[in-house]
Amino acid sequence: MKHFLIRIATFFRTVQSKIAFYPTLIAIAGFCLALGMIILEQYGVSRKIIEIFPLLMVEDGDTALNVLSTCIGGLISMMVFSFSMVMLLLSQASSNFSPRLLPGLISNKRHQIILGFFLATIIYNIFTLFSVDSGEEKYMLPGFSILLGVFFTILALSAFIFFIHNISQSIQINNIMDGIYDQAIHRLNEIIDAEEKDSEMLVSHFPDTSEWHSYTSPQSGYFQNISIKNITDICKKNDVRVYITSPKGLFVLKNNSILKASKVLDDKVIGGIFSNINFARGEYIRDNYILAFKQITEIAVKAMSPGINDPGTAVNAIDYLTELFALRMKKNNTGVLTADGKTYIKIAIIHFEELLYNVMASLRTYCKHDPIVVQKLIWMLKYLQDQPAADETYTTSIKEELKVLIHDMDFDSKKDERILRKLAETKKDL
Repeated sequence: MKHFLIRIATFFRTVQSKIAFYPTLIAIAGFCLALGMIILEQYGVSRKIIEIFPLLMVEDGDTALNVLSTCIGGLISMMVFSFSMVMLLLSQASSNFSPRLLPGLISNKRHQIILGFFLATIIYNIFTLFSVDSGEEKYMLPGFSILLGVFFTILALSAFIFFIHNISQSIQINNIMDGIYDQAIHRLNEIIDAEEKDSEMLVSHFPDTSEWHSYTSPQSGYFQNISIKNITDICKKNDVRVYITSPKGLFVLKNNSILKASKVLDDKVIGGIFSNINFARGEYIRDNYILAFKQITEIAVKAMSPGINDPGTAVNAIDYLTELFALRMKKNNTGVLTADGKTYIKIAIIHFEELLYNVMASLRTYCKHDPIVVQKLIWMLKYLQDQPAADETYTTSIKEELKVLIHDMDFDSKKDERILRKLAETKKDL
């Protein structure tokens, strides 16, 4: 049962990011509403309403057909334009910023809900149109259904105005980085709060795993999620400890070693463990905060490319990275978990030192010729040196990266080099 629920949750998270997810659900709701209104019309709901509010009802069948046809044609035109705007947004974001931003933009719920409302209104009006006979008397027309169709069309027009405003905001790089930053901060705070709440479950000691038995992954994909509780129950039942050698967010190849166990396990137990590990073909920040560092770094690198040459965007990206690194310094580097006073699971993680190096290596390569961007990087590293850290090695890594940055910077002006070296050597708060 647990395995089934995990698969259902995994499937839901996967389809939720598809651009057709919410439009499909809302369109089905529009179809069901149309059928429901047809049934209600058979019970004479329109005849009862026309006796109370006669001005709200259409009295002529031809007029009803024209109204519904106009609503359907206008909505289809708006929906085509809306989808064109979405495609333009995705194309511009991919070419100007980074293709890795597309999953986050596609899964924007606001865009999906508005497109779904357009589609649902069109479907509702079409099926209502089928139930209209131009030769019927006004007491026989589905007046209430027609009134709802017009009302939904007016709401769709209002949603279209909001859609234009929202999509014009979404394409701005600051808003894109805001979205990435907010998701990463939320995920990091969840992890840090869990560490503080269950600090007794985090230990630094774990047996040497070099001689343990290795097991290969049954499939390939990005290592996204893992059910700690279920795997812990399996370990308790079989009196075994396991070490997952791949950090979350990395791509795991099929038949590549990803799991080590303290003793030999049968295929059933191994299958139970791997059934609680989720592999996906996409990466999502809500599952792996490391992706936020990658995406913001790629935005900065793309901004510094000769084709775009936008150092202002690179400076803004470094500001976001500074806050993310400052929060990441509060997180431990341990991946060892314990339950009932005994350690059962260890999960490999990307250490702060490795994360900082990966970000700085990319930025140094493309930004070392720009004194303003290098100055911003120096400010970032100097700021991080003074932030509270869960481990003393974090500060040491920051100092090493600062030395490498100063060594690698390459300017035509000696004055730029002299000023930035002095800035890096000062001990004053910046």
